Amino acid sequence: MISVAVLAYAWPAARVAPRDLPVGIVGTSAASQGVVEGLAHGRPGAFDFRLYPDVASARTAVRERDVYGAFAVTSGSLTVLESTAASPTVAQLLDATGTRLAARASAAAARAAAAREGAARDSSAHAKPAHGKPPHAASARAGTATAGSGKDGKVGSDGASGKPAPVEVRTVDVVRISADDPRGAVFSSSLLPMTICSIVIALVVALALRLRPVVRALTLVVVSAAAALGVYLVAQGWLGALPHDPLATWAALALTILAISATTAGMITLVGSGGLGPCAALMVFVGNPFSGSTSAPELLPTAVREIGQWLPPGAGASLVRGTAYFDGNGSAGHVAVLALWSVLGLAAVLFGHHTYPLARRPVPGEGATAGPDGPAPGTAAPRQPSPAEDGSSAPVRAGTHAHARHAAGA
Repeated sequence: MISVAVLAYAWPAARVAPRDLPVGIVGTSAASQGVVEGLAHGRPGAFDFRLYPDVASARTAVRERDVYGAFAVTSGSLTVLESTAASPTVAQLLDATGTRLAARASAAAARAAAAREGAARDSSAHAKPAHGKPPHAASARAGTATAGSGKDGKVGSDGASGKPAPVEVRTVDVVRISADDPRGAVFSSSLLPMTICSIVIALVVALALRLRPVVRALTLVVVSAAAALGVYLVAQGWLGALPHDPLATWAALALTILAISATTAGMITLVGSGGLGPCAALMVFVGNPFSGSTSAPELLPTAVREIGQWLPPGAGASLVRGTAYFDGNGSAGHVAVLALWSVLGLAAVLFGHHTYPLARRPVPGEGATAGPDGPAPGTAAPRQPSPAEDGSSAPVRAGTHAHARHAAGA
């Protein structure tokens, strides 16, 4: 069990790498096509490219969570649009990728300039002197023309030596993460304790046998909302990790807790206490490490990403990130997943005891009141006192005359 738990957490973390990561490319120029080719050849299958006509469109796509970032290539510069709020890990990846692309472009420009300079030398060496001037004069004129060619709108040069200037990299953080949580540690580390507490809530409510099913369901809803308020007060009020749209973020936290607790309580209602273990293992040992909350779902193996986003911890983490930073953009699917788990769990709480009566154990002493014709069904008949206990030496038959009973007592 311990080995499986460690494997569930360690394996996804050890396989973090971009897989079909949505990234935008601005423009359709030759430089932009060069960026696409460089990324595709450097890391096949790592990026899912989306083309945008201008930088403004790419910025909008980042804010709407269509892409994690974008590359905008201009003459002599490369702009990296990123979002640390979407994922600090992906933002660092895009920074490193932009630096490599700029270095590659600078090296290619330097090779092209060297080739042009070599061709110019060869042509000047084979050229004949004109009007009696020495060959070195024509070579000097050719060298001057080559040195000035860096000013014609192509890759920039230093003007004196004709060497192209290195491509400049500029980074723009479109949606910035909270300054109080620059690495997203508060956000990611809150998911596991929230999952465990949701399971504890379900266990307490499901084992409260004196509560009627409707009351249990309402209790789960109310307690989930109260617990979500407590999480928000700590994460934002004290630590400042969820800075925007407090009402929507609180609702997202409440829906996440409800989806986990209602599912667990429903399993306990259906199959008894034996349903607690599998449900807790699914949420804690699968839902949490497969959620991608510490990096991004697109950095996990494909199967892990798909499973994680269909479980409440993964869907909840993505939903809270969307409400806290992106005005709820791209959150419809996550809301649907959490609502589905919540509805199924609450339905099991409400109607599961009718399908599986043994899941609801009788309360001791409940229903033991005897009716007019004897004890209630399923209860033992009251024990009659023995002769020694009631002080008599012999049993007295029913209907014996009072004088006979008196004589017997004498």
